[in-house]
Amino acid sequence: HVQLVESGGGSVQAGETLRLSCAYSRKQNGGFCMGWFRQAPGKEREGVAIINNNGVINYAASVKGRFSLSRDYAKKILFLQMNDLKTEDTGIYTCAADLTCSSMEFSWWLRSSRNYWGQGTQVTVS
Repeated sequence: HVQLVESGGGSVQAGETLRLSCAYSRKQNGGFCMGWFRQAPGKEREGVAIINNNGVINYAASVKGRFSLSRDYAKKILFLQMNDLKTEDTGIYTCAADLTCSSMEFSWWLRSSRNYWGQGTQVTVS
């Protein structure tokens, strides 16, 4: 089982910055891929960014150039640096983990029933 705990959300004005953190843990040894997803009010959850075991990152077109994903393996934390936030970035941001690292496609992660999901942290941009 994988435990994911998000933090760092908040309310900011457009153009400002937030950094989200996802502390993760796993009882069994082994690596896994991770990512961030978000869900805006009245909309379905969508992918933000995914990072695989080799450090390759898939960013959603809407956040590319503004958001930066990184993983601290020693501290077991996944970060999402969000710069130049826009009102459309508002939503609940959820950390996710995939033990197989079988896909970098957001749609696959959203369909998969084997992935792990955190509780989410609210990001509000006005």
